[in-house]
Amino acid sequence: MPTSLTDTTTLHNGVKMPWFGLGVFKVQEGSEVIESVKAAIKNGYRSIDTAAVYKNEEGVGKGILESGVPREELFITSKVWNSDQGYESTLDAFETSLKKLGLDYLDLYLIHWPGKNKFKETWKALEKLYKDGRVRAIGVSNFKVHHLEELIKDCEIKPMVNQVEYHPHLTQKELLAFCQREGIQLEAWSPLKQGQILSDPVINQLAEKYGKSAAQIVLRWDLQSKVVTIPKSIKEQRIIENANIFDFELTAEEMQTIDGLNKDERVGPDPDDFMNGFTE
Repeated sequence: MPTSLTDTTTLHNGVKMPWFGLGVFKVQEGSEVIESVKAAIKNGYRSIDTAAVYKNEEGVGKGILESGVPREELFITSKVWNSDQGYESTLDAFETSLKKLGLDYLDLYLIHWPGKNKFKETWKALEKLYKDGRVRAIGVSNFKVHHLEELIKDCEIKPMVNQVEYHPHLTQKELLAFCQREGIQLEAWSPLKQGQILSDPVINQLAEKYGKSAAQIVLRWDLQSKVVTIPKSIKEQRIIENANIFDFELTAEEMQTIDGLNKDERVGPDPDDFMNGFTE
């Protein structure tokens, strides 16, 4: 069980990945994202998650540089976008991301969405980047069980991470169990359901009991479910508060109660239907 912000999970290739990080989806390029990244790193965060399609990799890179924390102490993730899927185009997209971030390597590179028919070709490019030492770990995002089964059937290197929409209204138990069996670390995007989960009466009762915010209860539930989590915030106070979840523990019964809030309800698109547009 993670007991501090610097605690890590060990991916199946031995690389250590922080359990908790900062997501920067919809954080504006320029000073907003630079200050957000700097605030997170200053307050002990070591994992930052971005993507080509967020259009803020340059700002993330500047925030990293200005933080003054050595590169090797950080865990930086980016993702290849749908329109760049395919072998050569993925290799090019990786170079573009790396250049924008101003980094020599990434800690984790993900296929952002499965799309229709190119993810195996795209995965071969990720395997090459991994073998060439350009990235320390490779994975996927928004993959359902059937996508993972299809990929695993032909891949040389199994994905180390699957980052998906995950919160108490979308608990994805079957996917979580599958990933755990296969040694793939599940990671939550939109862990607070873009704020919608924060008014849930069950979550708020627990918040009152523990003297915590509704967000802290949900983020704690992520970690106790053995799911890496990357809440987004641009306010330093909220960035600090989100991470203040290591001084209490939900009981097994409370964990089950939160699991019971599942409605199989998404705020993002269904990965089976989502090909080109963007709403994540």
